[in-house]
Amino acid sequence: MKIPPSLEKLTEAFERLPGIGPKSAARLAFYLLRVPEKERQLLGQAVLELGEKTKLCERCFNIMETSAGEEHFCLICADEERNPAVVLVVEEPLDLLSFERMGKYHGLYHVLHGAIAPLEHVGPDNLRIKELLARLKSEPVEEVILATNPSLEGEATAMYLKKLIIEQIPGKAFKITRLASGIPTGGDLEYADALTLSKALEGRQAY
Repeated sequence: MKIPPSLEKLTEAFERLPGIGPKSAARLAFYLLRVPEKERQLLGQAVLELGEKTKLCERCFNIMETSAGEEHFCLICADEERNPAVVLVVEEPLDLLSFERMGKYHGLYHVLHGAIAPLEHVGPDNLRIKELLARLKSEPVEEVILATNPSLEGEATAMYLKKLIIEQIPGKAFKITRLASGIPTGGDLEYADALTLSKALEGRQAY
């Protein structure tokens, strides 16, 4: 069946989203075709504002929103009650949200925006590693918690970071820790429940 070009274009756009196959993409496209025009406009406006009103925090590289374009740091980095001596390193902003929902971590974060994955052509230069090293050199950090996912890529990234920190910042004695067991091997922090994350954080070990 030949569908209108506009509907086909929307279906192809949905297919490019993670976890969305051709059938799911088509269902979403046809669903939007049936909803009132006002709802479609609200969705379109929300997508446009996502790019216009969001940017990366210049300190931790978490996603932040700014209306005036003057803010440089996200709300977490700007919070003076957070402990600047502890930095928890995660792969993605969604991982950061998981720890924030838990409500038991009160330090700062650093978002890498990925993990080292040679098969996907993602190397250290594609991540926010240089920025992490710069922070560790200039800020009063005492502990670095490597909270990358317990996958092959996450473990490789954690090992690489540990080696790099020790080699490139020899003058500062950082406590480098890794989340304890409780996170299943091959799992993603994004899907871990609050209790599992809490136990993993509390039981972190020297790395």
